Amino acid sequence: MKKALTIAGSDCGGGAGIQADLKTFQELEVFGMSALTAVTAQNTVGVHAVYPMLAEAVAKQIQAIGDDIGTDAVKTGMLFSAEIIETVSENIKKYQWKNVVVDPVMIAKGGASLLQEEAIFALKKYLLPLAKVITPNIPEAEVLTGMKIRTIEDKREAAVRLCDIGVRNVVIKGGHDENELESTDILFDGSGFHTFTNKRILTKNTHGTGCTFSAVITAELAKGSSIYDAALSAKDFIQAAIEDQIEIGHGHGPTNHWAFRKRKYIEELAK
Repeated sequence: MKKALTIAGSDCGGGAGIQADLKTFQELEVFGMSALTAVTAQNTVGVHAVYPMLAEAVAKQIQAIGDDIGTDAVKTGMLFSAEIIETVSENIKKYQWKNVVVDPVMIAKGGASLLQEEAIFALKKYLLPLAKVITPNIPEAEVLTGMKIRTIEDKREAAVRLCDIGVRNVVIKGGHDENELESTDILFDGSGFHTFTNKRILTKNTHGTGCTFSAVITAELAKGSSIYDAALSAKDFIQAAIEDQIEIGHGHGPTNHWAFRKRKYIEELAK
C-alpha cells in the first residue's frame, strides 16, 4: 500500500486544501494522511476566516505519521507563516522524505492572501531546497522569481530561476495563460523542458485545481512514477475534473475529482 501525506490547510467547503488532496489520493488508490496547518472558513464565494495552527501542533501531527506509519510522498499546500514553514522543513529533513511536492499556495481563488509576506523568504530558504518538484501557477511563480511571466519563454526562464534556488524539478501551470484557447504547463527537470497543452475550458468552476494538480503528482510519485509521467497524469486528471463539471455553490465551484476515474472505467467498458 503506497501512502501520501498532505501538509496543508483545511477547506470546509471541500473543494481545495486537504479535502481536495485526500479525495485525489483516494481516486488514485494511494492511502492519504494529513497534517493541518490552518482551518479556514471558506466556500465557493471566498475565504471568510483563517485560523492557523500552532507550529507545535503541526510538528506533532507530522511526527505522529513519521514515527509510526511513514509515507512514500509528501505534499505541502497552504503553510501560512514562516514559523510553520520552518517547522515543516525541519521535520521533512528529520524523516529524510525525498518525494516532496511543494504547491506554494499564496492567494485563494477569490483573492484572499493565504501566505504571510515574511513567509515567502522562509519558503525559498528552508523548503524549496528540499522539494523534488514545485508546482506554482503563474502569479506564484512571479512572486517567487521577481519577474513577469507572459510567454512560454518567460515560463522557462522562471523555471530555471526556481531550480537555481535548489528545486530539482519545476512545473509552471498554465491556468493563468493569456491564451484563450489553450492552457500550457511546462516541466523543467534541471536539464530540459517538457510541454503539456490542453484545450482551455471556459468555466468559473476551478476552485481547488492547484491543490488537486499537485496531489496527483504526489500520488504518482508515491507509486514510483517518473516526474514526467506524474506531471502528465496531473494534466490529464485536472483536465477531466474541469471538463466534467459539477455545479456547487454560487461562486467558483470545485472540480470533479471522480471524473478521471469514471472516464477510465467507461473506456475499459468500451474495449
